[in-house]
Amino acid sequence: MTHHRAIALVFAVHGAVSGSLITCIPWFQQHFHLSPATLGLLLLCQPVGAFLAMPMAGRIAHRLGGRTATRLLILLWCAWLPVPALAPAPGWLFAAFLVYGMVAGTSDVLMNAHGVALERRLGRSIIAGLHGRWSIGSLAAGGVGILASGYGMGARDHLLAVTALLLVPAVVAGRALAPDEPVDADAPAPRRFALPNRAILAIGLVGFCGTFAEGATSDWAAVYTSKVASAGPSTATAAYTVFMLCMAATRLVGDRVVGRIGAVAVVRGGGATAAGGAVLVVLARTPWLCIAGFALVALGIAVIVPLVFSAAGNSGGAAGEGVAGVATITYLSGLIAPAAMGWVAGALSYPAAFAMVALAAAAMAALAGTLRRRGDSPAVGPRRPSRPLRQPTG
Repeated sequence: MTHHRAIALVFAVHGAVSGSLITCIPWFQQHFHLSPATLGLLLLCQPVGAFLAMPMAGRIAHRLGGRTATRLLILLWCAWLPVPALAPAPGWLFAAFLVYGMVAGTSDVLMNAHGVALERRLGRSIIAGLHGRWSIGSLAAGGVGILASGYGMGARDHLLAVTALLLVPAVVAGRALAPDEPVDADAPAPRRFALPNRAILAIGLVGFCGTFAEGATSDWAAVYTSKVASAGPSTATAAYTVFMLCMAATRLVGDRVVGRIGAVAVVRGGGATAAGGAVLVVLARTPWLCIAGFALVALGIAVIVPLVFSAAGNSGGAAGEGVAGVATITYLSGLIAPAAMGWVAGALSYPAAFAMVALAAAAMAALAGTLRRRGDSPAVGPRRPSRPLRQPTG
């Protein structure tokens, strides 16, 4: 297995773990007798845990080595999947979700940092495709979860079975990951709790806008289509499904586009496309026009977060520290977006709330220049490697 395929498999496994738990949310609500408000607080534990743990990821990678840290965290991520379902009481459930979020966020940073380092050594863009594998893993796990639920399998049996299956590819992929790059002995160690510096903040602002548009659309697409366009349940579900499929497909081909025209042009064009799609959603009053708008938003924002991670990892210093700083900002946006959409929709209207997505996408396009690395022209992709990267066979 090549190093590229190994990290792609890690991303797919990570997505499969995430998608598996999401399909079990109705079971958690029913089994623990959670009110809608309590369920909302439970779901908030995951991003809060990730937000707290991400700044420490760079230090973990420095102490253990990026390759070893990625291997260990993806295994822990798989092993923790059934723990929430085994909680004996709601209090333990909240704690399990908090730790779940911490492991999720830390493994997210480490695997993205590893992907950025490999991208730099290969001399071509691969990060968008890696996120495409994550989307495929998440969608596949969601389909398995729907089948498991349809056959009456409880969340405990379902998640234990998924864990047993995912641990095998996690181990195989971990063993085939690329070795760490040589470390400068005189370079300072990453901070124990790395908050983003000014350069990372500028890059992170692009990620903040992209994550806001992504989170707001994925969380509210079905509700918006139902409430504003009077769509039935199946059509409303199709709105979310189309959005996610367009995200996955665009990420799988995104690296080729980045290699041709460069990250800055991709972000500018993507921001304009997403803004146009959001405007179409705001103006639309029929289900299929709404869905077309959601598809355009997905096409525009699909590769934004991967490119932001890549830019942060190449901004100087340790890749893990840069990715951790940007990931902290993007997760903050993920915390804000659903609530902000709800507040504006309640105070004004659903179209007014979705107008914020258009503004975020337009801001993303305007700030695209922050992703340009020193010495790069606007239409140049990643630099070629200075030396070939040897990869194992088999």
